[in-house]
Amino acid sequence: MAILRITKHGEPVLKKPSASVVYEALRPELPRLLKDMWATMYAAKGVGLAAPQIGLNLRLSVVDVRPEGKAQRLVLINPEIVSREGVMAEEEGCLSVPGVFARVKRCARVRLRALDARGEPFEMEAAGLLAKAFQHEVDHLDGKLFIDRLPFTEKLRVLSLIKDLRRDWT
Repeated sequence: MAILRITKHGEPVLKKPSASVVYEALRPELPRLLKDMWATMYAAKGVGLAAPQIGLNLRLSVVDVRPEGKAQRLVLINPEIVSREGVMAEEEGCLSVPGVFARVKRCARVRLRALDARGEPFEMEAAGLLAKAFQHEVDHLDGKLFIDRLPFTEKLRVLSLIKDLRRDWT
C-alpha cells in the first residue's frame, strides 16, 4: 500500500474525461490500486478520490463519507448519475485544489449506478454529503473540477486565490 501523489489544478489529466473501465482488464491490478487509493484519500483527509487525481485516466473512484462516524467504503467503477432532484448549495473543497473552498450548487438527491470492486452492478440513492461526494467524483471522471461549477465572478476570485496558493502545493 502506497500513498500516491495527488494531481493538482492545472495538470491536464484533471481536465480530460476518463476512459471507461473494462473490469476484467483491470481486475488483476484492482486490489493494489484500491488499497493505494484508500491510503492516499485517508492520508489527505478526503472523503473521495478519483483515479485522475492520482494521474490515471480511468472511470474509477472511491468514496467514504463516514456516516455516523463509521466507514462506508464505496468503490465506483464507471459511475453514472441516473437521476437528480432538488438543489443544495454548500461549501466544497477538493484534494486537487488544496486550501480552496467555495459554495457550490449541487443536486440534493441523486441516484448513482456503477460497478463495485467485484465488478457487480449496483444502484444507490444518496442525499446530503454522500450525494455531493458522488457528484464531485463523477465530475472528476468527466474532466471537471468543483470550481468549474462556480459563477463567473466567484471563479475569478478562486482562480486568483489558486495562483497565490500554487507555490505552496507539493
